[in-house]
Amino acid sequence: MQEEVIFAGFGGQGVLLIGQLVTYAGMIEGANVSWMPSYGPEMRGGTANCTVVVSSREVSSPLVVEPTSLIALNKPSLDKFTPWVKPGGLIIYNSSLIESLPERTDVRVLAVPANEVANEIGDIRIANMVALGAYLATTRAVGCNTVLDAMKKVLPERRHNLIPLNRQALARGIEIASVWHSRDQGEVSGAQ
Repeated sequence: MQEEVIFAGFGGQGVLLIGQLVTYAGMIEGANVSWMPSYGPEMRGGTANCTVVVSSREVSSPLVVEPTSLIALNKPSLDKFTPWVKPGGLIIYNSSLIESLPERTDVRVLAVPANEVANEIGDIRIANMVALGAYLATTRAVGCNTVLDAMKKVLPERRHNLIPLNRQALARGIEIASVWHSRDQGEVSGAQ
C-alpha cells in the first residue's frame, strides 16, 4: 500500500495540521511516512499545502508529483493540483468555498461542505477535520482512532480541550463519505 496525498488550501485553514496528523498516525501504525510542507510568507490567507506519503514500503522521496489523493479546501488549490492527481485517484474538495466541479472524468470526486458542517458543529476552524474525516473514510490510509491519538502528540497541551470537537468533525466527515459510498460512485455528491 502506498498513499500519496496533497492537502492544500490557504494559511489558517489547518492543511498543514491535517497532514501532520496523517503522518503521525502512519508512524503510530508502523507505516513508513513523509511530510513536506509548503507555504507562502503570509501568516494567514497565503497559500499552504503539504504532501504526505504513507507506505508499507520505504519512502524513496518525499516529493509527490502524481498524488493518489487531493484534499483541496479552496478554489486556487483545486485549480492548481487537480491536474496532478493520478488517473483513478481521489479528489475531495470543500464545496462550501468551491462552486465549480473539478474538470476530470478519470478520478473519483467527493464534494464535502466542510465550512457548513463546521459551522453547524460550532467552530469554523474545524472545517479541515471534516474534510480529513471524509478522506480517512474513503482511503483508509490510516485509522480515525489513530488520528485522534496523534492529536495528543501534534496539538499543544493547551489545545487538548479541542480534541472532542475535532472528534465530532471527523465523525461528520466520515458520515458524508459513507453517504457518498452508498450511492453510485460515478456521481459527485456530498451532504447538502
